[in-house]
Amino acid sequence: MRGLVIKNTGSWYTVRTDDGQIVESKIKGNFRLKGIRSTNPVAVGDYVELIRNQEGTAFISSIEERRNYIIRKASNLSKQSHILAANIDQVFLLVTVNYPQTNSVFIDRFLASAEAYRIPVCLIFNKTDILSAEEQHYQDMMMTLYDTVGYACHAISATSGMGIEGLKTLLRDKVTLLSGNSGVGKSTLINTLIPDVHLRTAEISDAHNTGIHTTTFSEMLAVPGGGYVIDTPGIKGFGTFDIEPAELTSYFKEIFHFSKECRFSNCTHTHEPGCAVRKAVEDHYIAQSRYQSYLNMLADKDENKYREAY
Repeated sequence: MRGLVIKNTGSWYTVRTDDGQIVESKIKGNFRLKGIRSTNPVAVGDYVELIRNQEGTAFISSIEERRNYIIRKASNLSKQSHILAANIDQVFLLVTVNYPQTNSVFIDRFLASAEAYRIPVCLIFNKTDILSAEEQHYQDMMMTLYDTVGYACHAISATSGMGIEGLKTLLRDKVTLLSGNSGVGKSTLINTLIPDVHLRTAEISDAHNTGIHTTTFSEMLAVPGGGYVIDTPGIKGFGTFDIEPAELTSYFKEIFHFSKECRFSNCTHTHEPGCAVRKAVEDHYIAQSRYQSYLNMLADKDENKYREAY
């Protein structure tokens, strides 16, 4: 029996079968022995084969080959990965310039990982309605930066409804992963997009201006009019997984563009003579923040400070 994984609570997977049944399922005992170094070998968005049992539940016996997936380092073991979702058409990365502030290093790490798996990302700037004039100016600069690099940016307010109709158009008939730090308003946005869901929300911590984690599992939710949103738990940081240093240049669009002019084909853009990338940074064709994120990912082998999760 074939089905689509629509919820993952850690030990149980909710699967919607091809004939519309909802079946609670577990992984077969030997499933973890196949060399899958992941905290969740089955992810929301996976198509799986089921073996029903007498209790009305089922075992997942196999996974169909994934079209794509987005992955990060697991928060507990550095040699393991955590798959956020599989078989997705696009990502909405929800960010806020305040309440709480989304770090540009987090954004750039996420974008680089999505580039590695060829998944389009839209940056959704939430809480626009409560920004001060200075914060609004900073958001405008951030949106201009990422739009220039090649990422679509949208300013919204999940609470007031500003910009929501435009997002509904983008969501139609697509499987969209919604991700971001805790506290940026993912649950509020989903409640606005899908009113019948009624996800729990929480105020951010005044003491630290950080999010309070409300979503504890990943779930695929149907969007009115067609399409699905995959809601995921908020994450503090994004440790990239299985990206080789030599490949990293190609996951920063603007760095890759200028790297073609470097004197050496294996230029790391750190110290080599005739480096067109460093020249582009000096000439402000590449943003200093993006270049610093590139250096950060290149040098930070351990990545512990970026992969802690709530």
